[in-house]
Amino acid sequence: MLPNISVDEAKVRIAKRVAMEFKDGDVANLGIGIPSMVMDYVPKNVRVILETENGMLGMGPMAKEGEGTSDIIGAGGVRVTVLRGGSFFSSDVSFGLIRGGHIDITVLGTLQVDQEGNIANWMIPGKLIPGMGGAMDLVTGAKKVFVATLHTVKGRPKIVKRCSLPLTGKGVVNKIFTEMGVFEVTSEGLVLLEIAPDTTLDDLREHTDAEFVVKEPLETMKGVEVDG
Repeated sequence: MLPNISVDEAKVRIAKRVAMEFKDGDVANLGIGIPSMVMDYVPKNVRVILETENGMLGMGPMAKEGEGTSDIIGAGGVRVTVLRGGSFFSSDVSFGLIRGGHIDITVLGTLQVDQEGNIANWMIPGKLIPGMGGAMDLVTGAKKVFVATLHTVKGRPKIVKRCSLPLTGKGVVNKIFTEMGVFEVTSEGLVLLEIAPDTTLDDLREHTDAEFVVKEPLETMKGVEVDG
């Protein structure tokens, strides 16, 4: 975590950068946490069609306080809106879309992600969890898997050499977005594509457990504005 920005500012930075990856007409599925913020920053001329595991295509923004209905909720249980032309269907049809390769991009948070593209985001051994949800289907069924996460938690790197927690998917991640930079997972390992303007390579290496190489020329992280 960078010392010069708050956690909320870091989350917004990540969501803004991920939003730049979408193309007009993409069908996407967003996880909870930072991924759920991404739609707030998609350019107005880019139409992204959101799919939810619980059976909705064309989900709109979260309902404002006092609005919406408990009959229309996203996969995370939060009241949401539906865009014009949106549709509803059973959960088996929803997972048919996911498993059939009809989701262009899924954006997920994580507990750990490693240099081989493995992701662990569904449980910590010994802790009570509600269930694995649709993450395992999404990471194997979506055409692209993006991880949106804070770079560290309580000082511990979230990008590691090898996941120690139970895996959600093996070798499935395409890109990793944090407040410090953007990484691509390749057959040769992690490649740093972009670095935030308020960090350095030394900072990144100090806060990243995984090994990575640097793309040359290294680009400044898109969409990041730094005061001064």
